Amino acid sequence: MPDCEIVVGDARDVGSFVAQGSVQSIITSPPYWGQRSYGAESEIGSEATIDEYLENISNVFKACWNSLRGDGTLWLIIGDGYTSGNRRYRDSDKKHSHRAMTSRPKTPQGLKRKDLIGLPWKVAFRLQADGWYLRSDIIWHKLNPIPESVRDRPHQSHEHIFLFSKSEKYCFNWSALAESQNDRLRCTRNVWTVPVNAGSSGHAAPFPLELVKPCILSSSKIGDLIMDPFAGSGSVGIACQDLERKFFGIELMLENATLALNRLQANCHMRQGRIQF
Repeated sequence: MPDCEIVVGDARDVGSFVAQGSVQSIITSPPYWGQRSYGAESEIGSEATIDEYLENISNVFKACWNSLRGDGTLWLIIGDGYTSGNRRYRDSDKKHSHRAMTSRPKTPQGLKRKDLIGLPWKVAFRLQADGWYLRSDIIWHKLNPIPESVRDRPHQSHEHIFLFSKSEKYCFNWSALAESQNDRLRCTRNVWTVPVNAGSSGHAAPFPLELVKPCILSSSKIGDLIMDPFAGSGSVGIACQDLERKFFGIELMLENATLALNRLQANCHMRQGRIQF
């Protein structure tokens, strides 16, 4: 396998792409339900109901289960959102055009207009029920969150990072986590203060390398394989290169896969890389 590889395909088909027991850690951020549309057919996040979304997310990580080593971990970055109030579209935003949606899901049964959905915990509890060990909830405190126009609640400035393991005992290097700390990022605690990339990668929803690297350092060794089934712009791959890990990414959209590979090739540590179909 090359040091870095991107497959254009569906994350639910991960078993077709990756050998069983070959992945040491999964680090990923799936599309959030009802937040944006990337325009891809059968994309996760655009389901009509939240139950369909949870089923699709569950199927992705059930598929990932066999590819993960017995002592492997899953780091899942996910944010929350509010019900649409049954508004069927969202206007474009000059600064964040990707947030426009021509079709938005209805308010889920049991929730009301303006309700906070509780999406991260719905996902976490679903994966826990699937057999994953839920080991930690880390708060990503954003120094520069995207401004909101609402005036009847505080503006959102955090997301969740859930640490799951496949087994009761798993690979975790506390010393490496402690050594990756700096004045702002106290990653031995469960609140990590890291600024947002603000779209600098060319992708609609990138996440910063500073957020990814503690996950890699604490849950793998040099030469281990890290996987991101929602590879996006390849941020996990860049961090893997910097830390001398192998990377395997799955991305549904060719445009994003090409962006990711270009970023990986531009990174000074690039040795081998390819897009596979």
